[in-house]
Amino acid sequence: MNLQLTKPLVFFDLETTGVNIAVDRIVEISILKVYPNGNKESKTWLVNPTVKIPKESSDIHGITDEKVKNEPTFKQLSKEVYQLIKGCDLAGFNSNRFDIPLLAEEMLRAEVDFDLDAIKFIDVQTIYHKKEQRTLSAGYQFYCGKGLEGAHSAEADTLATYEILLAQIDKYDDIGTNVADLSEFSSHKKRADFAGFIQFNDKEEEIFTFGKYKNRKVLDVLSENPGYYNWIINADFPLYTKKVLTNIRLKSLNNKLK
Repeated sequence: MNLQLTKPLVFFDLETTGVNIAVDRIVEISILKVYPNGNKESKTWLVNPTVKIPKESSDIHGITDEKVKNEPTFKQLSKEVYQLIKGCDLAGFNSNRFDIPLLAEEMLRAEVDFDLDAIKFIDVQTIYHKKEQRTLSAGYQFYCGKGLEGAHSAEADTLATYEILLAQIDKYDDIGTNVADLSEFSSHKKRADFAGFIQFNDKEEEIFTFGKYKNRKVLDVLSENPGYYNWIINADFPLYTKKVLTNIRLKSLNNKLK
């Protein structure tokens, strides 16, 4: 079976200063854009994160402060990256939990209005874990029959993710071949903000997933305790979470004015 596309699908991978979505920064980004006709284009950038790269992170991906000191910042690259992925669906390995929310944070820090509402997301790791329970390197060996050279290089990981998805489509009859079906299969609970602080319940209503208002509807909480909104906005939550919360609040206020 072939991957069925109606618009371009962007595979991407990030190497970063750490794993905290709210504060860590991109040090390398690689993009593989696959078009419906099968054509591909790719681009990889080293990125100056403007903060120190911890040694434990450099030990994993090999990118040091010295290596990126003369590279552009993400803000300088943001418009070029955005133009490459604009209007595309997104795919990656563990991307729903990490790469997509971190990319959204970097875009918002760069003052690019990165809206995820109209985008479908395929997380190849989720398909893999639901089917086989393995890591990227093991998955590459399992599905593609070869070792992953250059693991923890954004470019190598991006290409491997694309190849794994094609192999998964060939191997499993029940995951689909189009983006909508693959996105549905590779998702967990439906999230409103991707970092997972706001999710949807069975009635498609936004609920909080943390703290004293866990599992409570967002609109009910904001009505009962308006100050909770200000607390989140001023606290160390991801920028995209704050954007989603603000949109929910504004929609509620607009509905009241109608």
